[in-house]
Amino acid sequence: MNLFEFSEEQNMLRDMVREFVNEEVKPVAGQIDENEEIPQDLIKKIGEVGLFGTVFPEEYGGGGFGEVGYCIAQEEMARGCLSTATMIGAHMSIGTNAIFLGGTEELKQKYLPKLCSGEMLGAFGLTEATAGSDSFNVRTRAEQDGDDWILNGEKLWITNGGIADVVSVFARTERGVTAFAVETKWDGYHAGPKEKKMGIRGSATNAITFDNVRVPGENMIGPNGRGFLIAMKTLDAGRLGLGACCVGAAKELIELSTQYAKERKQFDEPISHFQAVQFMLAEMWAITYAMESIVYRTAVDYDAGKKIATQSAAVKYLCSEGLDKVVDMAVQIHGGMGYSRELPIERMYRDSRINRIFEGTNEIQKLVISHDVLRRNGAWNV
Repeated sequence: MNLFEFSEEQNMLRDMVREFVNEEVKPVAGQIDENEEIPQDLIKKIGEVGLFGTVFPEEYGGGGFGEVGYCIAQEEMARGCLSTATMIGAHMSIGTNAIFLGGTEELKQKYLPKLCSGEMLGAFGLTEATAGSDSFNVRTRAEQDGDDWILNGEKLWITNGGIADVVSVFARTERGVTAFAVETKWDGYHAGPKEKKMGIRGSATNAITFDNVRVPGENMIGPNGRGFLIAMKTLDAGRLGLGACCVGAAKELIELSTQYAKERKQFDEPISHFQAVQFMLAEMWAITYAMESIVYRTAVDYDAGKKIATQSAAVKYLCSEGLDKVVDMAVQIHGGMGYSRELPIERMYRDSRINRIFEGTNEIQKLVISHDVLRRNGAWNV
């Protein structure tokens, strides 16, 4: 099903992650959902096998696999547990990546090795009550005090907000939105209780507040007033990881649905013999093939240094919509069992819905794409 020929190293990465997921993640995925928590020993094991730094260069302790490698790893992780894949993505693809993309060399050396090893966990603090889809409307304030900055405000719906050690926080200064690397152990940082969610229950989602949090000046990520651009560039990569997760979940759903259709009998024959079921499996495969193709084509372009803002918006939009269609057909093929918690289909159905909302709603992705289409065709004056 792969559009691109992966290298030997990339295939070895896939095999390693798949084995890890089969042995360590799938057996506890139901427990993660029920307990609404990823076990600490699993988080530790993820760090030990290097999956917290897959995308980053080896000089910072990463795996050196780039965006394609990161997508491979997230695809496999999502086959086992979307909660766990979400935790990794928030840590690496947006939380840590903001520091990598915008931070000074000193800031990278300060945090990236520990973030890549799993010694520290990362998060991304952008969303607020007035800054969801309107992400430029940040109200959290940062005021300079000598060489330091004092942060005050609140962020909502922060993945890893209650378990992270470092958060890439976006606050408003006199020059505009500015990014800071904030350690959660500092006085004045508070994480609220975990949100009770419909899906990806194991992924910790919290409101976080800043009450006169003192941030050293060297922890500014990028220039003063350039934080919004860093946020948008970070989310471009984050949306690729989200797309890869959708691909992995869809592949797992196809495998589970095919097995079930071969085993489940009605009218004295397997339901896989019925054209209605065959057509659903065919549609599931076709959607997943298209999803996989756009994810890896865009990841290759990203690793080549190309601008992919519009493409990543298309990845996020098409893959999240595609997964919802695939998982709905998987439930239909499984019938009553697809609606039962006895099988993972029900959990995967709940987990899939968030993909059309976070990392920019699909309506925002359509705006990004349509504005670019209009500009490129001379129908938009900017």
